[in-house]
Amino acid sequence: MTEIAISAARSQLGDLVRRAAHGRERIALTDHGHVAAVMVSPQVLEDYEDSLAILQYELRKARGDNSGRKTMTEARAELLGEGTAA
Repeated sequence: MTEIAISAARSQLGDLVRRAAHGRERIALTDHGHVAAVMVSPQVLEDYEDSLAILQYELRKARGDNSGRKTMTEARAELLGEGTAA
């Protein structure tokens, strides 16, 4: 992961965003030597969120917790942005 101070990032913002977006590079913005934020592409964020959802599901399943389960119709409607099916 590339780290860059916020003050230095100001003049390079366009380049940094392109690197994160197209190169799938993680860019850490630091404030007084501490990471304050991380830039990643929307696809990387989506991949992280998908992985987290799968891991949470697997954990619930391992614990015998069936809450949060959806029918295929409900899941499809949610993925397509149509809200929850009745």
